[in-house]
Amino acid sequence: MENEMICLRDKIGEFLCEFAKQDNRIYVIDSDLAKSTKTLQFEKEFPNRFVETGISEASAMSIATGLASEGMIPFYVNFAIFVAGTAWTQIRQAAYANANIKMIGTYAGMDNGKDGASHHANEDIALVRAIPNVKILVPSNVKEMKEAIKIAIEYNGPVYIRIARDNVPNVEFNGVPEMGKSTIVKDEGNDFACFYEGTSATIAYKGFEALKEKGYKGKLINIFSIKPLDLELINEISEKVKCILTIENHSIIGGIGGAIAEVLAQKPTHAPIRFIGVKDVFTESGTATEVKEKYGLNVENIIEQVKSVIN
Repeated sequence: MENEMICLRDKIGEFLCEFAKQDNRIYVIDSDLAKSTKTLQFEKEFPNRFVETGISEASAMSIATGLASEGMIPFYVNFAIFVAGTAWTQIRQAAYANANIKMIGTYAGMDNGKDGASHHANEDIALVRAIPNVKILVPSNVKEMKEAIKIAIEYNGPVYIRIARDNVPNVEFNGVPEMGKSTIVKDEGNDFACFYEGTSATIAYKGFEALKEKGYKGKLINIFSIKPLDLELINEISEKVKCILTIENHSIIGGIGGAIAEVLAQKPTHAPIRFIGVKDVFTESGTATEVKEKYGLNVENIIEQVKSVIN
């Protein structure tokens, strides 16, 4: 791939500092992972607005909710498995009150390869998506990441932002990131439509190009906003293409594949849908690339799924 590859996780501290200079209500809460999540930069620049809770995720989320109740805009930043999993009950209670909390989950999906199943967040979208009031944004490039944080700050209510730890192609495309909107990144035909979330951007681009080389002409669609979904776009495309493919660094249960299937199931007719993601298993330890390839996020699987429908 010729595009510049970038680790979006590396921009977390920088962007939070940038917005915090403009708004003194912004706080960051950490659970002993500031070095890994890059919020160490925020601690250095705004020590009085940085809260270190140690390995106490539930308490961290409760502190964030308390800060929100006092008119602050708290960002709880941690590995996705700890934000969405360990502190799930506290997120639900905060969402019940529609508290103005912001969550950034990085090391999403299998990005934390070598730490294995205990640290792989293959269920976070499903967990958070099921909670009322919470919005979910997944940036796929630097521009979208900065805009996602801006949207979260301006929105009054709980927002979960899922940010890749693995490198992704920093491809900019037309369209302004919006809550409830998705973007057609490439539109070259109606053989297939690949819907992907930002942390699976690398394999989505590779898969699209591989399908193109095989003679299939399709569309590549970036799901920036998982909740709310861009229902209009999904419904429109499902009536045009021969095959729908969802690509996610996540379980195929309850992720973007499940979310899109829920929309299409309400239609009398639609294109067949295939899911690229982790099946109903716990993933193993290995490099992020190796683990993703083993559990379905590979070019061969993408080609095979499209061929199985079209041929």
